[in-house]
Amino acid sequence: MPACATLPAMAARIIVVADEAWARNEVHAALTEPDYTLIDHSDPATTQELLDAEQPDALVIDLQVASMGGMAIARELNQQAALNDTDSVPVVLLLDRAADSFLAKRAGVAGWVIKPFTAHDLRTAIDKAISEAAAVTSE
Repeated sequence: MPACATLPAMAARIIVVADEAWARNEVHAALTEPDYTLIDHSDPATTQELLDAEQPDALVIDLQVASMGGMAIARELNQQAALNDTDSVPVVLLLDRAADSFLAKRAGVAGWVIKPFTAHDLRTAIDKAISEAAAVTSE
């Protein structure tokens, strides 16, 4: 009997919102594997437009991005999803310190990691956020 070939899973499309090259580089270093396709973005004011155009599986947003900030971006995206009656895309924030996790929860993000983070920590947070969003969508 021939062996059954399994189809490879589609790579998760991730938008990385950070205006500092080092932050984008850290995310790329952690997620450089076939399971992820990364799309860099540095302008928080146009994140919703890119989200609509690219239809990503998740966003990774740096806490300190331009003048808007990661938490404000996350809140804005959640408000837009609610206004448009669509599912929100899970957001994973890159936090500067553990105390910021309280604010991340208030912003309604799916997950977070504290800088400096390990590749394992970031992959785990993203995979969990995507998985939980898919479970909610399928209900």
